[in-house]
Amino acid sequence: MNIGIDIDGVLTNFEREALDFATKISVEENWPIEVNLSEYDEIKAFNWNEEQAEKFWNKYLIKYFTETPVRNFAPEVIEKLRKEGNKIYLITARNDYGMPKEHLGEVQNITKEWLKKQNIKYDEIIFATEKLQPCIENKIDVMIEDCPDNIKTLSSQIKVIKFDCQYNKHVSGDNITTAYSWYHIYKIIKEKEN
Repeated sequence: MNIGIDIDGVLTNFEREALDFATKISVEENWPIEVNLSEYDEIKAFNWNEEQAEKFWNKYLIKYFTETPVRNFAPEVIEKLRKEGNKIYLITARNDYGMPKEHLGEVQNITKEWLKKQNIKYDEIIFATEKLQPCIENKIDVMIEDCPDNIKTLSSQIKVIKFDCQYNKHVSGDNITTAYSWYHIYKIIKEKEN
């Protein structure tokens, strides 16, 4: 089986990390703390303007990329899946965070270094803003994703395991199965194989 895995929100707890960093900068900058966890976009989730969002990412993006811990059991489950003959494709939008083009290679290198540090083993990594085409080209059987828009787009053509978050609770469909942890993902994949 070819398994696609997103990084932010799937390998990491993006929801928790974004909330922690957002409240930190809000206190530092004396911004009101307004939180709507049903929103994926940070401008809507924290009631920020474009300038605040840009300041947030400029200050904390690299720190998030380098210091965020991996979710419990992700390396262990991914390694089990690989040993059972599955191919792991990391498919991430980490090339599209409003970074100037000259920094894209830097973000990709930082990401690869973080994956190594977290002991995440994989067969291929794909940096792509739009994920459906790389999934089709690489014959991905199931994609593990958290972003509501990506889940909707991907599930139109392939099976998706939705990693449950507050901001994607409203997303459902025939090709979508919800998972709550990495061992739950493992169980779902084993059931799909059988």
